[in-house]
Amino acid sequence: MSGVIFSSSLILPQLYSTSRRIVKMSVTETRNPGMSFESMVIKPPSHPTYDLKGVIKLALAEDSGDRGDVTCLATIPIDMEVEAHFLAKEDGIVAGISLAEMIFHEVDPSLKVEWSRKDGDYVQKGLQFGKVSGRAHNIVVAERVVLNFMQRMSGIATLAKTMADAAHPACILETRKTAPGLRLVDKWAILIGGGRNHRMGLFDMVMIKDNHISIAGGITDAIKSVDQYLEGQNLQMEVEVETRTLEEVDEVLRYTSQTKSSLTRIMLDNMVIPLSNGDVDVSMLKDAVEMINGRFETEASGNVTLDTVHKIGQTGVTYISSGALTHSVKALDISLKIDTELALQVGRRTKRA
Repeated sequence: MSGVIFSSSLILPQLYSTSRRIVKMSVTETRNPGMSFESMVIKPPSHPTYDLKGVIKLALAEDSGDRGDVTCLATIPIDMEVEAHFLAKEDGIVAGISLAEMIFHEVDPSLKVEWSRKDGDYVQKGLQFGKVSGRAHNIVVAERVVLNFMQRMSGIATLAKTMADAAHPACILETRKTAPGLRLVDKWAILIGGGRNHRMGLFDMVMIKDNHISIAGGITDAIKSVDQYLEGQNLQMEVEVETRTLEEVDEVLRYTSQTKSSLTRIMLDNMVIPLSNGDVDVSMLKDAVEMINGRFETEASGNVTLDTVHKIGQTGVTYISSGALTHSVKALDISLKIDTELALQVGRRTKRA
């Protein structure tokens, strides 16, 4: 069961239309778009304190401020109903569909949302892959927040899918280099794209990095300290140590061969060497993997790009981690249009649909 929190104590002003007079009848009964994790195709990762509903409320509040959508209030009759369609403006993996339903439900539980694609599906430029119908004012209020999440998540998922396919048989991981406040959302997009999640934060895995090693007085002392801490606290969790040289790898292997240790994974950092011709030399990485010889999981980090990830994946490493999956993501272009014919006409003119 996911540890993500849905309840929120955040108090916001009433920013959405609530009075209702039906002006267009639907032949289909409106279903409640509120979702449980069990109904999601790909569930978000677990986090003990993350308030997903609170994040949604904050996103809506920063957009609507203390007055709400003044343009909608000025131009859209309060009781008008419309149907708006999601339109892909470029090829990619769609992500954020489940989150979009949660946002629409937060704005107006009576909105009806339907999809022809699900999270993780491929969409082509020009494809209409979903629609939302109901009160026009509330659809437009939710529009930008929904698209901001979907475009970012779809961009992450698209890159994750491409890199995961290229990295095989190694597994692709993201890092903690996520947008502040969007840790769970970014990591959810990685899962939707076919990647795997690294640690969620500072609390769920011990990761001994270069600064810890320097402060502790060396790599062996750092691992010893972790072993003693976990034993003293009666904690069991994964432990990873960063190594930067083959000498450090050898030191880790010697220590763990002589002493019972909680270590589970060795990071091989910057052992992929860029060459002047644009290629990379992975011989050092291969040597490290051969030294470890399956005693621990291995993780390659540094100089990981779309051009290098396949070669890195052939070295025998268990995982390949890339911060670029989330810190340098290009959003996938998606729009929500009421007049889809005009939107497609403009899209063709601008080469975007």
